[in-house]
Amino acid sequence: MPSITRRRAPNPGRRAFVETEILAATRRLLINGANFTELGVQQISTEAGVARSTFYSHFRDKTDLLLRLATTVVDRSFDIASAWEPSDGLERLADGFRQVVGIYREHAVVLRAIAEVASYDATVRDFWYEGLSRFTDRTIAVLRDEQDSGRSPADLDLVSAGRVIVMGGKQAILDHITVGNSQHDAAFARELALIWWYGAYRRPAEPAPGRP
Repeated sequence: MPSITRRRAPNPGRRAFVETEILAATRRLLINGANFTELGVQQISTEAGVARSTFYSHFRDKTDLLLRLATTVVDRSFDIASAWEPSDGLERLADGFRQVVGIYREHAVVLRAIAEVASYDATVRDFWYEGLSRFTDRTIAVLRDEQDSGRSPADLDLVSAGRVIVMGGKQAILDHITVGNSQHDAAFARELALIWWYGAYRRPAEPAPGRP
């Protein structure tokens, strides 16, 4: 009787474990000073303790790997940002920013790699821009609700305000985690919240023409 070779059933738990190990290995290499562009798949595989072929069975290429790392940053930040509503108030907004700053600090090497690769890779650049667009779209929607209810001024340009506070906020956070001390994170987060709150959400309405 001929032997029957049975195909081994996929093990989702094992697959997730291996992917986690590869992602963690990449972060370790970046933390230790590796340049993502110059980082080779073999080097990542060796650090993770897997074969090169195993890497390619989990990730299409290094870009796919970087996007997976970036997704963690975007999703965790968006979950925090989207949980806040203006009715929660200024201090809750400041606390949310403090949490986002913490996430950016935790993944600083990933953010540097994104900036590095986005300068020449359109896929990474588009992914990062689309991720930020989620924040901008939600901010505009929240501002529109506030404007419709009369709590934000009628002369507020929703699209411009949304882009300024999201894109500007992102750049400010990146700059802060690069040059600022973590002991100042809470103060930085509160200042950012104050700028958002009084610059858009509760900006005083401009007086009518001819009135002081």
